Amino acid sequence: MARPPHLAKPSMPRSLRRRFFKLLLAAAVTSVVLVVVMRWVPPLGSALMVERKVVPGAVVRRRVEEMAQRIERDTGRKPGKKAQKELKELALLELLPMAFTKRASVGVWIAPKERLLAIDAGSAGMADDVLTLLAQALPGFSALAINTALSPATAMADWLVSGEPPAGFTIDRDCELKAADGEKPVVRYARHALDLPEIREHIAAGKRPTRLALTWTDRVSFVLTEGFQVKKLTFLEGVFEGKPGKKGEDFEADAAIATGELAPMIDELIDALGGEQVIGAPAPAAAPSTATDPAPAPAAAEVQRGAAASADGNLPPWEAAAA
Repeated sequence: MARPPHLAKPSMPRSLRRRFFKLLLAAAVTSVVLVVVMRWVPPLGSALMVERKVVPGAVVRRRVEEMAQRIERDTGRKPGKKAQKELKELALLELLPMAFTKRASVGVWIAPKERLLAIDAGSAGMADDVLTLLAQALPGFSALAINTALSPATAMADWLVSGEPPAGFTIDRDCELKAADGEKPVVRYARHALDLPEIREHIAAGKRPTRLALTWTDRVSFVLTEGFQVKKLTFLEGVFEGKPGKKGEDFEADAAIATGELAPMIDELIDALGGEQVIGAPAPAAAPSTATDPAPAPAAAEVQRGAAASADGNLPPWEAAAA
């Protein structure tokens, strides 16, 4: 199968950052943002590689001072603000080739059949960058946000108050509660049992769960956030057992196993939140024990879904064009 086209590097000669794709083990993601591809993408995972040139500001300032002093010595005039700005740009260009390079990869898990794509991004901005580059590489690419019938905060509050997590899930030992008032007080529980009366009291007083650690069928653990993000994703013992070789040695096998775990987990998580909310349809009423705050509008770094097929339904666009 043909590989997807590599994404072009941005044409920014003065940029301290450049970005490109490389293959990365899809099963190694630890914090995922879920989106959906509206066009065909290959079933192998990829990673966005971010490369930054590190030039300390103090070094730039020192070089600018040296250049300004030399100009003042040669011309008898001190450079003005506009000249200082130009000197800063010149100093930066001069120092870039000698700067240290720092690299960071952003894992991308792609599951065309399930119409899911997960981005291991630490911020919504980085997730937006990945989606932008995918759109540049795949004409017609777009992503649609998933709206669940219940907001994650409302559902998590229901689970904590009732002590009954959704079928297939168990509540773990980490939780964060935050009030919505002006001071926004926060209560965090780490490695602590969560079946406590005081947690129910906090929720009754108006605090909302913003993070809750969960485990799905004793195979995948993660932290669900109020923004429908899945963080600290961990495949538990036994998931990769029975596979020849060590984890990470066979990309296709590991990606297939990861997809077999994540895809049903995501579907069941959406079901636990009342299913997908159709635009224009009324949301179901929340349980009486919790507040009925509406689901927030998802940002780019949240769960999304769409279609994942080419125009002919079989081939990716670059293969279909060549056929």
